Amino acid sequence: MPMDRTASGDFSALISRIESAALRAVVDHWRQARAAKPMPGWSDLSPSAIAPYLKQLWAFRYDRQTAEFTARLAGSRVVVGFGDSFRGTPLKRLHPPHVFQLAQEHMSKVVLDPAIYRCSGKIFKVGEHVIEGERIILPLASNGHHGDGVLGATEFVFQGVSGPIELLCENLEWFSI
Repeated sequence: MPMDRTASGDFSALISRIESAALRAVVDHWRQARAAKPMPGWSDLSPSAIAPYLKQLWAFRYDRQTAEFTARLAGSRVVVGFGDSFRGTPLKRLHPPHVFQLAQEHMSKVVLDPAIYRCSGKIFKVGEHVIEGERIILPLASNGHHGDGVLGATEFVFQGVSGPIELLCENLEWFSI
């Protein structure tokens, strides 16, 4: 059973839990980009600051009227996993129903609470192969206050396997902002 715990908005607690230097850098840039606001918007992020981590990044827009997520960005490692770029694709078309439900639930909590998501250990399956690593999901808000997207990053060792992708979330932690 995955661990599901919530921590305070103390960024030092979050940073201390992140194992990947790349994911720590993404979180640190997100924190700097938000300035005095609860959350940064997509336009607050610096392309040059996140460029070294683009292959690990993925992002979705959130429509509050329909409660739907639509892909905005898929880094090269994500594209390899899905076999093609999924930019512009609704989340519900990317996964089978049980996987979609979990992704929708987690990304909605990130956007609506708002909160920061972190998991480590078993993070997804490709076919019968379990992939271990670390994943973060950060809220985005064009106006700085009402979530309208997520920025995610995933760190794992690519194993060159193919097959259906199933999200796993071992050692799940939530950090309030």
